[in-house]
Amino acid sequence: MPTRNVVLTERQESLIEALVQSGRYQNASEVLREGLRLVESREIEEARKLEALRSAAQDGASAFDRAEFKEFADASALLAHLDALAASGAVEK
Repeated sequence: MPTRNVVLTERQESLIEALVQSGRYQNASEVLREGLRLVESREIEEARKLEALRSAAQDGASAFDRAEFKEFADASALLAHLDALAASGAVEK
């Protein structure tokens, strides 16, 4: 495995030491690898969310181009419509 030197704060070092001492991890490398797995997982989830937002934005822009949209007289009418959609389960609140 490749080796890398990293600089940790005292707080981070104390956390690693406590996790190793608790027996949850055998050594500092295990703690850091677990941390990197969590970061990787979060990055993947954020990329999925971003792609979903981009797709929804593209769908909305395409619907607008096709004149498939609803106009509302005021903000309260829009909010009432959104509440109705959420209540019907059509969208997440």
